[in-house]
Amino acid sequence: MVPTSSLILMGVNALLGIVIPICLSIYLVRRHHARISTILIGAATFILFALVLESILHQIVLKGPHGASILNHPLRYALYGGLAAGLFEETGRFLSMKFLMKKEPSAALPGVAYGIGHGGAEMLVIFGITMIGNLAVSFLINSGQADAIFAKVPAEAAPQLQAQLDQLQTMGAGTLFIGLWERLSALILHLGLSLMVWTAVRKGGKWLWLFPAAIALHALVDAGAVLLQKSVGMVPLELIITAEALAVAALGYGVSKKL
Repeated sequence: MVPTSSLILMGVNALLGIVIPICLSIYLVRRHHARISTILIGAATFILFALVLESILHQIVLKGPHGASILNHPLRYALYGGLAAGLFEETGRFLSMKFLMKKEPSAALPGVAYGIGHGGAEMLVIFGITMIGNLAVSFLINSGQADAIFAKVPAEAAPQLQAQLDQLQTMGAGTLFIGLWERLSALILHLGLSLMVWTAVRKGGKWLWLFPAAIALHALVDAGAVLLQKSVGMVPLELIITAEALAVAALGYGVSKKL
């Protein structure tokens, strides 16, 4: 059985995971007159480059001849995952800003709007919708219909499904709270990276270094999270990630003043 407290927190997380990006977008459009098209460009770029193109790479690499050597080696896996995320998301960010945001003024606001779209889409899809799915499965578990779930998956996927069901039943309030905390840190990180890349696009010249810097910072944050998750506790890890996200956001804010 999934505890009632967990069900309530899943519902709250699902709601916040959807409402926060939408409310931030509405605030930027109404209060600061940001373009809704810029926010949607950020969201679409995340979906295309992170969820589609990056996923295709993972299918090719991790299921290829060298996949096992990456998956079974923590350092290789962390570096591969971090570099893949950095390259795909920051390249997508750069290309979208370069070719789809030409009519935007050279100010910080378009970079912020793009960041809300990119990071907000990640929060909505990876966190909000996932929580809705977890909540639905939890209700099936509590109503004694877990067998119906197993009947719909191939036999080879049953062990993984069982692990997921066990995780839902043992997931505490702290884990659910940390999940929301992690998504908020990721949103801050995306805002900082977006401002860095937006400055690189608009200033050009000697400021182009901000684009590879964004790739490197994105990769380091992701790789570091993978490497540290087994050696430090959940709370210290999230504190580290939050500090990194705030540092990147501060850097992005600082360079965006040049606009």
